[in-house]
Amino acid sequence: MKTSGLMMLVYALSAVSVKAQNQQEINNDFIQLYKENTELSFIAPRGEIGAPGKYVINGRLTTSYFLLATEKLPVAFAVVPDFTVRVREEKSAGVRTPSFKMGGALFVRLDRSVPDYKYATLKFTHHSNGQDGEAINPDGSINTMTGNFATNYLTLSYHFGTDLHKQRKNGYYSLNHEAGFEWHKWFRYEKALKDNYGFSRFLYNFSLRNYQPAKEQWRLNTEISYAVNRMTEYTLSSIKKRLNAELSFHFSFPFMSNAYLMAAAGYYGEDPYNIYYRDKYSYLRFGISSGILRGKK
Repeated sequence: MKTSGLMMLVYALSAVSVKAQNQQEINNDFIQLYKENTELSFIAPRGEIGAPGKYVINGRLTTSYFLLATEKLPVAFAVVPDFTVRVREEKSAGVRTPSFKMGGALFVRLDRSVPDYKYATLKFTHHSNGQDGEAINPDGSINTMTGNFATNYLTLSYHFGTDLHKQRKNGYYSLNHEAGFEWHKWFRYEKALKDNYGFSRFLYNFSLRNYQPAKEQWRLNTEISYAVNRMTEYTLSSIKKRLNAELSFHFSFPFMSNAYLMAAAGYYGEDPYNIYYRDKYSYLRFGISSGILRGKK
């Protein structure tokens, strides 16, 4: 009886140890997934072609500093800087009002399966342009030279996806989704934005990715957002003001590492580049992009 009891105890401890080890492996896999699903940086000569302004080059630099990312916990936290500049086609090649975003993101794992993953994020973001002039000129136009822009917001998102391992012998695809909601009104913002800015937005992002044995080869991304808050001059059905949408393709050649060639087409009903929020236009963008690409599994 004593031997039997000892064996049962050893078996129980072994099962607990294996379960803990599996849990740590799952948490670690999700941390890599969080990193892979972060937004891409890019450099685009000529910028957004079709914009009201003419640009020499546009660039976005963003990353995630994971201050909490341990295999022992099903949650993670990252500080997320996000800087965008547009170099204008002028004598001085000025930037005028760069976009500065700084915030944090909390990641919460919702299941145990990485091939069919589910997790949630809660982000806080401060967005400003480093200017302190009046946002509105005396004639009622927007001061895009020195006008102040500032807002703060939360973004709550649900992420889910599937790896399609059996669809191709020497590679596979993945489907990746994000559905979320962005909310500004709880925090301070530039008073000129009131009743004319997308403070409340529904978001949906989709990515189809192709993986070869050695690396991730390409991504097809779709990003859509729609403002639903009240605006003085625009009804809820005013698509030309409330809709932002982009379709982009990113291709990485075998000799490239952590980089893509990028082509994008989109529409801004509200230009996200800070004080230029009243601009509405369709655009094309070409250049290079970079993120955290997945290698061989």
